[in-house]
Amino acid sequence: MTEKSALDYRIDNLDKSILIALMDNARAPYAELAKRFAVSPGTIHVRVEKMKQAGIIEGTRVQVNPKKLGYDVCCFIGIILKSARDYPSALAKLEQLEEVVEAYYTTGHYNIFIKVMTRSIDELQQVLVHRLQPIDEIQSTETLISLQQPIDKDVTP
Repeated sequence: MTEKSALDYRIDNLDKSILIALMDNARAPYAELAKRFAVSPGTIHVRVEKMKQAGIIEGTRVQVNPKKLGYDVCCFIGIILKSARDYPSALAKLEQLEEVVEAYYTTGHYNIFIKVMTRSIDELQQVLVHRLQPIDEIQSTETLISLQQPIDKDVTP
């Protein structure tokens, strides 16, 4: 598939069905999917490969439960940078913090919005005081502690 055709790839109903099935169970055998969708395993393979080449499927990964690993505190931190030009260096420093599991460059009040996971409130305080706030590019932060995550889903193809 050429670069242009990869960008132009449009998914159809079969592709959507395959994506939904793989999002539910990324280890589902192609033969099982083929039987479910009344096509050949080769068709499933070709469709998956085309969606990979088009960048629709970026890979597979194991989803872990942070609470089962002892990460009981989830919070979101809005970061205001001293200057917009500080973004690349601030992001590089944030990426080095193992507690930062997601980061977003945003519009609005905050320049960067991050998700942080820690094992305790005490650990969160240590991260804030000794690792996050000392970053030179950061002017100020606001921390929001998550009490629960009632919705957790992927986009629908």
